[in-house]
Amino acid sequence: MEQSIRCGVDIAKLVFQIHGVNAKSGETVMVKKLARAEMLRYFANKPPMLIGIEACGGAHYWARELSKLGHTVKLMTPQYVAPYRRGGKNDANDAEAICEALARPNMRFVAVKSESQQAVLVMHRMRDQWVRERTSLMNQIRSYLHEFGIVINQGRAALAKTLPLVAESETLPLLFRQSMADLANRLTDLETRITALNKRIDAWSKQDTTAKALLELCGVGSVTASAAVATAGDVSVFKNGRQFAAWLGLVPKQNSSGGKTQLGAITKRGDRYLRTLLVQGARTVMLAASRAQTSTQTTPMFEWIYKLQERRSNNVVAVAIAAKQARMLWAIMAKQQRQDALGLAI
Repeated sequence: MEQSIRCGVDIAKLVFQIHGVNAKSGETVMVKKLARAEMLRYFANKPPMLIGIEACGGAHYWARELSKLGHTVKLMTPQYVAPYRRGGKNDANDAEAICEALARPNMRFVAVKSESQQAVLVMHRMRDQWVRERTSLMNQIRSYLHEFGIVINQGRAALAKTLPLVAESETLPLLFRQSMADLANRLTDLETRITALNKRIDAWSKQDTTAKALLELCGVGSVTASAAVATAGDVSVFKNGRQFAAWLGLVPKQNSSGGKTQLGAITKRGDRYLRTLLVQGARTVMLAASRAQTSTQTTPMFEWIYKLQERRSNNVVAVAIAAKQARMLWAIMAKQQRQDALGLAI
């Protein structure tokens, strides 16, 4: 059914601003402010329409709920909506800008994530926070030990060996040893939580068909596979693998003018967490390639890496591998989603 109304919705926690226009004439037909409790009831009584929402907190929830009511919902990155705002920044102007941006034929949209995908992302955000907290805590412990003349090697293993010795050393003040015991207990608790979360992510990756297919790639583990599936959502919004790599910020930044092309460092746009995982995975691929170089078990991928290493630094090579991995991830996810769609259709 062709939507006769194009509607922009500026969402918030409690108050929602709506701006709707006639899809053909562009005439404003709907300007309304709603409370949160009135949102679904209001749109339930409306004919199917095209609704645009900025991709911000709560956007995926409202996109799912409005889609259940028969509406077509598109999510857009806020930075792409801002140029269409007229006047000062307020809810009414934001809703009008969303409505205007929704009509642009070259507008890029964000895939709506399912509840399952968002649940997986919650695990990854928890893991990322706990890993950062663990690193900060380890650095804190090292700095305290340094003040008492105790210097240890880098790594969690060296720290784990030193902390019990500190607790047993009677030459150190009792208050210091008690403080170190508290920090050691906190570190152990974080290690336990991270290990349990890794097991949960690994179990989900082996159950999900798309994530399981991604695990076949070299340098892609359960953490990267599950993060890619949950972050990308519906990969059909990307025309090809290079668009997906560009979405992750793994392509060169352009500063071209007058027909002269100038390429710089990577743009670093998109999801930093997934991009970091891909670059870390690329370094494991480089390690595997270096080990295979001494034997006869090389692959076309490794041969490409050897040639690239001859003229580029290791950091540049790692990013190039990550970009190639992103393209392969897109190809696998797109193929798997098409197969799932065909299976559902049957």
